[in-house]
Amino acid sequence: MTETSEKTPTAAKPAPADPSPPPHKLTRGRKIAVWALILVASVIGLISVLTLWVNRQMLNNDSFTKASAQLVRDPQIRDALSIYLVNQLYNNVDVSQQLENQLPKNLKPLAGPVAAGLRQPATDAVAFLLSQGRIQQIWIQATQVAHEKLVNVLENKTGHGIDTGNGVVTVDLSQLVKELGTSLGLPASALARLPANTGKFEVMRSDQLKAAQTGVQIIRFGSAFILILVLALYGVAIYLAKGRRRETLRSIGWAFIVVGVIVLVVRTVGGNYSINTLVDPSYRGPARDVWLIETSILGELGRAVIIYGVVAVLGAILAGPSHVAVSIRHWMAPMLRERPGMSWGILAFLYLLVILWGPTHALRTFWGILFLGALIALGFELIRRQTIREFPDATFAHASERAKAVAAKASAMRPKHKASPADEIARLNDLHKSGALTDEEFATAKARALT
Repeated sequence: MTETSEKTPTAAKPAPADPSPPPHKLTRGRKIAVWALILVASVIGLISVLTLWVNRQMLNNDSFTKASAQLVRDPQIRDALSIYLVNQLYNNVDVSQQLENQLPKNLKPLAGPVAAGLRQPATDAVAFLLSQGRIQQIWIQATQVAHEKLVNVLENKTGHGIDTGNGVVTVDLSQLVKELGTSLGLPASALARLPANTGKFEVMRSDQLKAAQTGVQIIRFGSAFILILVLALYGVAIYLAKGRRRETLRSIGWAFIVVGVIVLVVRTVGGNYSINTLVDPSYRGPARDVWLIETSILGELGRAVIIYGVVAVLGAILAGPSHVAVSIRHWMAPMLRERPGMSWGILAFLYLLVILWGPTHALRTFWGILFLGALIALGFELIRRQTIREFPDATFAHASERAKAVAAKASAMRPKHKASPADEIARLNDLHKSGALTDEEFATAKARALT
């Protein structure tokens, strides 16, 4: 028993068996190269986020269709759309004449005022109709077809009745106008005489195509290779920072966070500026909703980049020399050393929970799950090996001894109100002689006993 008590103080104050060597100092030229690579990769990464957004939301028909469904379900957008559709009816159908034809002879002079008075109720009625599933589906189909035509033109393809030589893309809401006219009670004969361009608005003309087609080609190419280039540049920066790689990884994590914040700021500030500059004040509410819906993936990308940056920073800090990081590694050492299979199992379980949550687009794709899983596994293995090197003798038995030693210290430092000062000082003296208390701890506990 005496031998065990003499070993306990040693176990209570473990120190890394293989402390990290002093940081390697990079040459000035290499340091400049590392920071230049991080800066260039971050700028290209910002461009990569924007190209991914355009490719995934603006050029992807499934994403566009989902966004279109969100648009028509937004109350403010429905109100704005109902005003446009009623204006189309009033501009292309002589509502006053139609009413005059149906009113008795003595009431025909009231046709004009009645037609004007019906405009707002008609707008409200259209807004209600747009909340119905059947009418919403007409809107979704019309915008979906227009988007398919637009992408075909931008990619210089033919199909769906589109000739890229003409290069004119329109959104055709004429069927929606006719459906709404019928719902409002207008005769079929009047709706049949609607001009061919009723409910149609032009999206792009041939003289606007050249720059747009070039931009789409760059985006299609860039979205496939820019991300690889960014990761390669960061990898080269880490490789060149020999001896300072942990600090470089931490810097890259902060670069991710900065890029993500810039993306979110651009989304907010850019949207507000465009809406306030280009949109009539009466339509700014719906326009803001449209902007938020159409840039939802951009916001998701910005948040994802921030999350990845935070993970990288925390990983770099966990592998660092700070007192908290060393304590955490010391606490994990027995599990990592004696139960590696269980350690990997816990990590896999936690990663599975993250996949089920799916906070980012990458975690909802096969390649993203594999790629991020590989990075997390690599980081975990590096920290595991580092921890085993630092604490080669860490076991669950030693951990139990440390816990007992900590409990003994806590008990020793706790005032014993029932014991007399003399008895308490005698007990503290025994602990001090055995090595369970340092000189400073003994002096502090003795002062407490005497008060």
